[in-house]
Amino acid sequence: MVKFTLCVALAAWCAGGVWASDVVVAPEAEGVSRAADDDHDAALELKYDNGTRRYFMAFYTGAGTWVGNDFDISAISDYRAITRIRVFSSPAWPNARWDGFRIRIYAYAGGRPGSLLWGPKYVKPARPDYGWCNCAVNWTLPAANKAFVAAFEQFYNYPNGDPFALDTNATFAGHSWQYSGGSWQALPGFGGYRNLMLRVVLNNATVNLAPTSIGRVKALYY
Repeated sequence: MVKFTLCVALAAWCAGGVWASDVVVAPEAEGVSRAADDDHDAALELKYDNGTRRYFMAFYTGAGTWVGNDFDISAISDYRAITRIRVFSSPAWPNARWDGFRIRIYAYAGGRPGSLLWGPKYVKPARPDYGWCNCAVNWTLPAANKAFVAAFEQFYNYPNGDPFALDTNATFAGHSWQYSGGSWQALPGFGGYRNLMLRVVLNNATVNLAPTSIGRVKALYY
């Protein structure tokens, strides 16, 4: 098994107890979440997280380590336009500024992430506080791919990097991954929390989606 290289975590809140030396505790209250602040114009958003952040996480070595979520669109195979990847992140920690990160899209088959399909693209958010960063993709998934992985790379080394987030659901949805040491593994997470706050937006202004298909996708991802 690939050793999990996560070294720093930002907790939303800690009620007593002793934290390990590699954990930083933030002054924010647990359960704080930001509004979506993004008009999708009738788009469909695929997600596994519950919208509320439990931890911000950062790697000591940001380059070459990716985290991502897999998404299966076989139920709506005619709806393949990926307009954006949304990443929950923050400029406040660990260094009080945005540094920028990279996003990618990988193939997904046989229950594992596979070859690179799109990217990497460098993104430096402009929002003034923490929340959802909307990263433009505007790319169509090839017809041969029934599923894919949308991924985030911190890129810079701690403390000069932007964090990713895990939600407050302690039940692992089974779709979050980490790439490090040359291979993929299920995201180890932190403190029992393993669901990555990373979403994908498919815009039905580009490809028409029947209402019945919307229902099937919501059943999968909500």
